[in-house]
Amino acid sequence: MGQQPREQWGTRAGFLMAAIGSAIGLGNIWRFPYVAYENGGGAFLLPYLIAMLTAGIPLLILEYGIGHRYRSSAPLSYRRIRRPAEALGWWQVAICFVVAIYYAVIIAWSIRYTWFSITQAWGNDPDGFFFNDFLQMNPEPGPVSGYVSGVAWPLIGVWLVALTILIIGVRRGIEIINRITIPLLVLLFGIMVIQALTLDGAATGLNAFFTPDWSAMLTGKVWIAAYGHVFFSLSIGFAIMVTYASYLKRKSDLTGSAMVAGFANASFELLAGIGVFAALGFMAAAAGTAVDEVATSGIGLAFVAFPQIISSLPFGGPLFGVLFFACLSIAGVTSLISIVQVIVSAVQDRTGLGRTQTVALVGGATALASILLFPTHEGLHFLDVFDRFINQYGIALAGLVLVVFIAWGVRRLKLFQAHVNAVSSIHLGTWWRVTLGAVTPILLGIMMWDSLRIELTENYEGYPTGFLLAAGWGVAIGAIVFGIIMACFPWKRADAIARDDAARTRDKDDQAPVQLEEPEQVGTEPATDHTPDKEGDH
Repeated sequence: MGQQPREQWGTRAGFLMAAIGSAIGLGNIWRFPYVAYENGGGAFLLPYLIAMLTAGIPLLILEYGIGHRYRSSAPLSYRRIRRPAEALGWWQVAICFVVAIYYAVIIAWSIRYTWFSITQAWGNDPDGFFFNDFLQMNPEPGPVSGYVSGVAWPLIGVWLVALTILIIGVRRGIEIINRITIPLLVLLFGIMVIQALTLDGAATGLNAFFTPDWSAMLTGKVWIAAYGHVFFSLSIGFAIMVTYASYLKRKSDLTGSAMVAGFANASFELLAGIGVFAALGFMAAAAGTAVDEVATSGIGLAFVAFPQIISSLPFGGPLFGVLFFACLSIAGVTSLISIVQVIVSAVQDRTGLGRTQTVALVGGATALASILLFPTHEGLHFLDVFDRFINQYGIALAGLVLVVFIAWGVRRLKLFQAHVNAVSSIHLGTWWRVTLGAVTPILLGIMMWDSLRIELTENYEGYPTGFLLAAGWGVAIGAIVFGIIMACFPWKRADAIARDDAARTRDKDDQAPVQLEEPEQVGTEPATDHTPDKEGDH
């Protein structure tokens, strides 16, 4: 039984733009500046850099190696290593589904606020406008009680754009849109930062952001914050990079690509920190308060603090607002596309359906769930709890399981090291195996324990226990259960592919980690290039 030719990125630059587009998301703009500020300011850059070199980039390289070696979605790639590991892949698919359905609505908010910036529709009360007028939020969580049309229609638009790009394909859709939007994002954000630096009080904000508190480096929470942020910001732990790397050509510089993507993401975060704190410095100066009294992160920063800054600007407020919210929208869309592509790729491998049918089926179902749940009076409560629990007990936990499985369960780090070194300009050494075998699992384990300790002693944000059990723990545990159930179903198509591959590669598997021939067909990858492990799914 054969397999349809697999799509390929047109160029390495196209893959890099897509990988960078996935990594640069909403968190780069509204989370990193505040995390750095409250964890030592300028001194935080040291543990951040160490965390990126000892955990972020090594794990990114591992995901590149898995996707590139097995040329498959996450479930099928893990299945080729060990059959039970397919459950991990479907768990990550479920995580992507949950993230996608709430991530899209934040993009919809950003699009509306791009327009609101022109007229400063929030008036003198950005807080009341956002929560009461725009979201029409119910103060208490509960069942859906009504829909908000002002959120629903831009959300529908976001999904139409994302699904159209996905239908067009990896090379002609995802690659091209990222080659356009990522340079545009950097240009627009650069203009916004320059404008922020000209504001009165900008120097005060930058001083607050960069002034190092070296004593903070002696506290464990700062290092945990650094590792935690790097882990989340690089789009690792939920199969995006496994999926994207599966579309690479056989001759692909994996370590070089990981370095470029990692440092490009870090550079954008630093730029975001400069822009955000320059603006917060202006806000503090205008209000006659200290920067620490106006510094915040997340939704409060984007949709309450920044509108207040925009309204306070002596000139250029509408332009500043349009630039800021347009950047949020662009960064969000590129990340959303990468998240949904994980689901599309997995279902394609499982069913053999074409891209259009798969996107219509799974993309449509994801969009429908998003549209039914989040443009509602209770939508923000669902978003807050989903995000908290699927990040802490989905993405981070799945990443921990993946590292432990590869490093200690099947002891495949040397095999992937050989595979990556065969095609990369920068060769991996013992440090790579040490970081993945020891540093990363230990730090992720500490993060898990610390988070669980807090979770079990007090309700997150004071939410009712029943709501947290249903929308928090229920969603996080449900994703794991989904992965186990999906792995239990027979996958005859995958078995046939694996048997064909095994017959071709049984005698040369570990001796030839990778074949370096260029595929004859432009834009696709022959299925015969699969090289499953001897002990894997034969």
